[in-house]
Amino acid sequence: MASVLRKKLLLSFLLFCLVLSPPQTRAVITCDTVSNDLKPCLSYVLVGGNVPKECCNGRKSLITNAIITVDRQSACSCVKNLATAATDEQVDRVASIPRKCGVKFPFKISCDVDCTKVKCKKRG
Repeated sequence: MASVLRKKLLLSFLLFCLVLSPPQTRAVITCDTVSNDLKPCLSYVLVGGNVPKECCNGRKSLITNAIITVDRQSACSCVKNLATAATDEQVDRVASIPRKCGVKFPFKISCDVDCTKVKCKKRG
């Protein structure tokens, strides 16, 4: 009888832990999201000139939507992958967009950025 009671208590405890365990955090930002937000920047990145307003809006959208660390790291990895296929001049143009749009970016735009170190700033 004590054995059955222990099993029931153990099962109840495990179910309790399962219900209270926090959900796994997954990135909402995908490389498709990043590409879509940055697509209006393509002409500027490729040939220079003026940064289109739509490009700035895409950057702001990306930053606004990347609110948790895993999203910012995902966005960083996507931008880094895009940067590895670009020329140095194109990477410099991409890196200049946040300044030209008046947007703070949560990570350095370069081919050698360590995206695992990108974190959310604590609110407070």
